[in-house]
Amino acid sequence: MEQKPALDLVISAVSALYNNPDRSEKERASQWLLELQKSVHAWTVADELLHLKRDIESCYFAAQTMRTKIHQSFHELPQEVHNSLRDSLLDHINQINDATSTVIVTQLCVALADLALQMPSWQNPMLDLINRFSQNNIWPLLEILTVFPEELESRSVRLGENRRLEVLEDMKICAPTVNEFLKHCSNLYSNNWQDHVQINVKILRCFTSWVSVGAIRLNDLAENVVINRAFEILNFKPQEDKRTLAGAFHEAATDCVCTLLLCLEDNNNQMVLENYLFNNIVNLDVPYHLSVANEDQGKSMDYCRLFTELAESFLEKIISNSGHNQTHYAVKILDLVLMCVGHHDYEVAEITFNLWYVLSEELYQKNNKELTELFRPYVERLVTALCRHCQMEPDCDGLLEDGDDFKDFRGKVSDLIKDVVFIVGSSSCFRQMFVNLQASGVTWDASEASLFIMQAVAKNVLPTENEVVPKVVEAILNVPETTHLAVKYTSVLLLGELCEWIEKHPDTLDPVLNFLVCCLSQQGVGAAAAVALQNICATCNEHMPRHVPILLQLLQQVDTFAITNNAVIGLLKGVASIVGRMPTPAETTRAMRELCLMQLNPVCQLIDGDTVPVRGARTDPVLWLDRLSSVLRHVNVNVREGEPHPCKPVVLEVWPVLSRTFDKYQSDLRIMERCCRSVRFMLRCVSQRARELLDQLVGQMVRIYGLYKHSCFLYVGSILVDEYAADAACVRGLLDMLQAFLEPTFQVLQEENGLRQHPDTVDDFFRLCARFMQRTPTAFLQCSSLVHILQCALLASTLDHKEANMSVMKFFYDLVNQGQSDKSRADYEERQALVRRILDEYGQQLVSNLVHSCVFYLHSYMLSEVADVFVQLLDFDREKTGEWLARGLESLPKHGHAGIVTATPHQLTGIHSSITRSNTSKSVTHALKDLTRLYR
Repeated sequence: MEQKPALDLVISAVSALYNNPDRSEKERASQWLLELQKSVHAWTVADELLHLKRDIESCYFAAQTMRTKIHQSFHELPQEVHNSLRDSLLDHINQINDATSTVIVTQLCVALADLALQMPSWQNPMLDLINRFSQNNIWPLLEILTVFPEELESRSVRLGENRRLEVLEDMKICAPTVNEFLKHCSNLYSNNWQDHVQINVKILRCFTSWVSVGAIRLNDLAENVVINRAFEILNFKPQEDKRTLAGAFHEAATDCVCTLLLCLEDNNNQMVLENYLFNNIVNLDVPYHLSVANEDQGKSMDYCRLFTELAESFLEKIISNSGHNQTHYAVKILDLVLMCVGHHDYEVAEITFNLWYVLSEELYQKNNKELTELFRPYVERLVTALCRHCQMEPDCDGLLEDGDDFKDFRGKVSDLIKDVVFIVGSSSCFRQMFVNLQASGVTWDASEASLFIMQAVAKNVLPTENEVVPKVVEAILNVPETTHLAVKYTSVLLLGELCEWIEKHPDTLDPVLNFLVCCLSQQGVGAAAAVALQNICATCNEHMPRHVPILLQLLQQVDTFAITNNAVIGLLKGVASIVGRMPTPAETTRAMRELCLMQLNPVCQLIDGDTVPVRGARTDPVLWLDRLSSVLRHVNVNVREGEPHPCKPVVLEVWPVLSRTFDKYQSDLRIMERCCRSVRFMLRCVSQRARELLDQLVGQMVRIYGLYKHSCFLYVGSILVDEYAADAACVRGLLDMLQAFLEPTFQVLQEENGLRQHPDTVDDFFRLCARFMQRTPTAFLQCSSLVHILQCALLASTLDHKEANMSVMKFFYDLVNQGQSDKSRADYEERQALVRRILDEYGQQLVSNLVHSCVFYLHSYMLSEVADVFVQLLDFDREKTGEWLARGLESLPKHGHAGIVTATPHQLTGIHSSITRSNTSKSVTHALKDLTRLYR
């Protein structure tokens, strides 16, 4: 947008965005306003709209624009206008009144906070604001004081660690004044504080915000007015007054106390505050019971958070100071937590899950039997309560659907029980659930819940258990026809989870298989039977070959059963895992051929016909290709050197159909990806024994890739290199394949934003190059195209796509590694010389790019791969890498916008020293994270 638009035009666009019923007009207005926000004119337009105050929509757009510009584009403004921008914002905030929309106030306050953070010339901004607004404009002042610490913590405001620490020190100096201001506000609204909910919520949130960043110190807080107010709110009993508290008020008080507890975990020496919080929180059991009686679930959840957070903050002390027949006094908190787990609503119980995970992890690490026994009763109560929560509604006549919140909760319960069950013992838990099943008058929903818990622990039950499991298996095999569908479904899944027990009791295998085969055709239970069959086939495959003919007959009818395609694929995986255990090669070949033909024949019919593929239907080639892939992937045969591979004849029959599929659907990316996946597993299945297919396969891939540039062909290329590059006779052909791939690949990546727009191509291309580097390094390092590949890799090092960047870093890692690995090989000196020559030319650029990528582009979780490259460089030539790193660090900006100090020379020297002295990826990763914090 070259020229500043007229205000009336902007207001019309905003009105169209919010009020025009025509969707296309809305989209046009949205796009135009977005372009305006990106332009430098947005500053002036936003300011003028705020002064004009035409309507709520235009004011909100202006406030949001101002906030966005300060947040993301503050560097656009010269320093000499910073003061005028500040004064203008202060004027806008000064005009806020009770009629002003809350969202507009929030946007303006965040804008001012971001400005103060990025404007070091504004000394003591918090004191200025308190002096200016504390008498007549408390609402926006509290909002600014609340969002200021939040924005300080936000990494989206790129301040750098130095500026953050500088601001935090200023906040600590200002904290007594803020405390006094909050105390003044609390006292001002202390009478009938239930009538001033909104302002009291803001007071609590402001205090919480300052505590959370460590600006307000924890000492001497036990008598703090705001904390006392929080506990007043938490102890408020509805029967004392007909008025009830707003949920936001109660939640703000809870957040305040929970934040204090979190801070205590890092400040264990604050005994006065710790005791104050402990004594006040453990006395909240009565208000909790009142919240349950009043069916106020929001408050019940708040109290549960408090009890759970208190338990987590004391957990280390409880564990460390318990044992030898004594327990820490704070262990009674677990009773309060379990009281909440017993709440009738599962959402309350779910709040406590992280506590139990942490407890189980600590006990597992301690590996102390006496300590584990101490917590056993609590976990037993937990499991009992969770079993009750897992009960379905008694009037439910079917199964839980995918995506259902309650089904998701049960999945989390299953995961939690698998983590904590060692505390009570899997067999003990299994036995207790079996006792529940035998109770007189037990309802179907209670039975199903017990079976569900048994299913979670079944794989941990010892295969030698002969007391309860045989009775359970027998009961499932004889389940009556009238049994509720959900009970049948969970029983069948439980049978599959007992696969390891069944493997050790082969006499049960035949009746179990017969039962599951019968279940496959039953509506509702078929999916569970498919999963159970898959588990049993995979685990008991040594006992299963004699059942293959029956299973193959079953698979011929599988589409007549009421099960999903995923369940069918699971069955195919299970049967395929048995095929590799067939007694003779001929039987393996015959069984595999039948399995593959079941999938190939429908594909051939689709290719020969003119049917348009319908996703997920039988006319979709992807359905059959996915099934074929599952077969090829899971048939594993141990073949001795020199022996013919029993799967090769089948692969030679599979390939022509896949080749026809490539030709028929070459423009359809989805089908091509699945077809390439089938080729991948076909190649892996026979490993280096299908050389006669290479020329045709490579030729077809190169031809289609040149037309449509599907990156999945690059992936198949990497599989070919992995399998065949060890054969010297194949290397030339593979390099020719790479050369043919280069031009189409670079065409895609050289488009505008090509690297960012095509991360899959980057990922697959550099995986291919890395495989060449691993399998035939000397030939690849001498390749004439290597220079162009390196230049592309250097550009791609800034890409913040996780998988793509990992492949690029792996390429660089393997490149440097080839200069120092496999020293016993005859080509070692040649490889070393080639790598040294490359690094002499590109080493500085590589290191500088890596440094800049870490600081400005990559997420912190991506730095470990960069660190791996640095370790390789240091191992190869520590002195030169140190020089490159010094120059790379020197090229970083020392000051950010508005003169903010990003990194001092001393800090960069420290980073340099940390990296160059490191020998492990972990230590280099820490140093890189320290570096990035200076700029973000």
